[in-house]
Formats: sequence, C-alpha cells, structure tokens
Amino acid sequence: MRRLAKAAGVTAVAAALGVVAERACVASPHYHGPVSDHFDGKRFHNLQSGWQSGGSFLKWMMNRQQGAWPEWVDTIPGPPPPRRVDDGRIRVTWVNHSTMLVQMDGVNLLADPVWSERTSPVPSIGPKRHRAPGLRFEDLPPIDAVLVSHNHYDHLDLPTLRRLHGVGIITPLGSSALMARHGVKNARDLDWWQSVRVSDRVTVTLVPAQHFCARGLSDRNATLWGGFVISGPSGNAYFAGDTGWGNHFADIAKRFGAIRVAMLPIGAYLPRWFMKSAHISPAEAVDAHLALHAETSIAMHYGTFRNADDGYEEPVHDLRAALAAKGNPRFLVVEHGIGVDVP
Repeated sequence: MRRLAKAAGVTAVAAALGVVAERACVASPHYHGPVSDHFDGKRFHNLQSGWQSGGSFLKWMMNRQQGAWPEWVDTIPGPPPPRRVDDGRIRVTWVNHSTMLVQMDGVNLLADPVWSERTSPVPSIGPKRHRAPGLRFEDLPPIDAVLVSHNHYDHLDLPTLRRLHGVGIITPLGSSALMARHGVKNARDLDWWQSVRVSDRVTVTLVPAQHFCARGLSDRNATLWGGFVISGPSGNAYFAGDTGWGNHFADIAKRFGAIRVAMLPIGAYLPRWFMKSAHISPAEAVDAHLALHAETSIAMHYGTFRNADDGYEEPVHDLRAALAAKGNPRFLVVEHGIGVDVP
C-alpha cells in the first residue's frame, strides 16, 4: 500500500509539473522539416535503439536508492579566465555540471551555460544546486558563441541565455524556436554533421549523441540533441553534451581524426537499467575516450545537480577505477572554475 501511495504521489507531482510546464508554454515547439535517418517527420530518434519510457520512469521513482549528497558545498569561485587564448593553446574551464568554457584560436565558446539555482520549469521545485557555479558570471571573458546541446533544463537554461545579451547561439534543430518564444532570438539550428564558422579560423560542427529531448508532456523528441566538435588551427575539441553509449564516438573519430580534448559526462548514470540509454557511465566515458582517440579528456556532468541515484563522490571514484583498469589514459578530473591548458 505504501508503494502504491508513493506511486500515486509521484504520478500526481509529475502531472502537476507537466501541466504547469504546458500552461507556461515551456514545452518546445515541434520542429518541422524533411525526413532523415533520425527524423520521421514528427519526432527525432537515435540511430541505435534504447529509450527511457514513461513506465520505466515510474518504476525508477518507486524504487530509488539514492547515494549520499551533501546539502551544500562551500567553495571559492575560480579566478577570472584570460580574455583570449591563442598561439596553439587550448584552455578549458569546467564551470560545473556541463557548463564548459573553451578558449582556443582567439575564440571564447561557452557550452551549456547554467547559472540558475534550479533546473526546472518551476522556480521552487526540481533539482537544485549543491554548490555555486565555479566562475562568477561577471568574470566571464567576452563570449563569441554559445553552444547548447539540447533542451533539457540542466543544459538549456533560459535565464542564463538571457543574461548573455545577444551572443549568438548554436543549437540542434528545433531549439531556436523554443528560445525565440522566450525572448532569446539569436540562436541558429544545426542538424547532425552540419557546421558553422564562428571566426575566420574556427568552425563548430553539431555531431550525433544518444539521448532524447523534452521540456513538457507534449514535446518528447520534438527537437534534436547532439554534441559539438570545435575545430581550428590548434586542433579539435569535442563537447559531448548528454549521451549514452553508441557508435557515434567512433564515427566522430573517423570524420575528424585526432581529438585534442574531449569533454565527457560521467554523472547521472545510476541505476544503469534506466540511465544507460541516455547517460554513459564513468567506465563507458573511458571507453568513449579510447574510441575517440582523444589525447586528453575532461570529466563533466557531475557534482552539482542531483539528477540520478549516484552519490556525490561515486562518479569520480568509478572513473578512477575504470581508468586504472584501462592503463590510466589521460582523463582529467579538474576543479570547478579552474582552467586547464590542454597539452
């Protein structure tokens, strides 16, 4: 009876959140375009099978075994990054969660920027921060372009995008319409493998990922998801966004050759039976590093928002064990807000 009551409560909360989301028009407008190998004319789909269904979500909610998290982690913001990086250098700053500042070839790119306190359609409900952003927003260098990998609230954060005051945004098919509806009218949609130049030396390409999209009840997979490869004279930098395991890692390596630095998610991976279709585990992140032939990888998507059942310290612990088992390839765990010069 307790489990049934819990299920009913979860269903009621989910329904209430969904109604609020739809009424607030936060659900994404549906993308309309030509049919492709990952779009049937109405919905997008992965190139490999595997989905999180509504029934499996309810099963997870009824049987959660959550790892331990601190209520709050007091930290000191990192120092202001340099205004520009050039002369063959690539500098990556992990702000936290999936927010990454990539500086290379005189260009500053900010990926999946989130400075909000919660990642939810409702300001007082939903995943909240367990630590402050690793950089103060006002300490950011001039941003030349923003990369938004997909429409989930912990990646597409409308309040933060508004704070960026008109900086051009690159995003997968369909997300620009959502942003425009909410006053962010400077976004450009790309399909997988399409590219756009952000300077005379740097190109950004949207690349496939194994994931899904939704912000309300009616818009599941109505927009596309993906990662990004940033290419310039200093090399290729890969930002994975959110992704499960798939052949896309090897495909990216075939198309681009050497990946100088890969930014790979390691958190929100438990329970595996539910999360594996959308989020790689730390061990799979190591496999992705190897499949990409990455020279260096940097861990992200952990330690800020409690989005799954893995505990606060589990992603890093499991990553280090996986690295040891594979001969300790160069896969860095960096401090929030501290820039790293990639070798």
